[in-house]
Amino acid sequence: MTDADDEAGESGRAESADGDEREDPLAAAGVDPVVPEDASDAEFPVDDEVREFLRDVAEDVRGDSSESKQLSAVLYRVSDLYDEGEETSPEEIYLNVRHIMRIKSEGGLRR
Repeated sequence: MTDADDEAGESGRAESADGDEREDPLAAAGVDPVVPEDASDAEFPVDDEVREFLRDVAEDVRGDSSESKQLSAVLYRVSDLYDEGEETSPEEIYLNVRHIMRIKSEGGLRR
């Protein structure tokens, strides 16, 4: 189990900063996929064409809204899988995005 799973617990519930118990919005939406154990071991060959394509799409979708900026950041992180100079995994990207979505659902860092 990961630290992110520990935070929400087995029930999919977590305690907010003000002490109220709330349901994990990702678990509630039913979009909280299980990351396979072997996902961290997956090999992503260096592929300049795929990396550049993903980064071009990230630039195209980036706009003024926080949602478009978040989508752009996710696409850019996924492109790192194909970059020899970056060390990341699908699991790390998933956990990072999940953390960002939790912060957003709680009203952001500055409440």
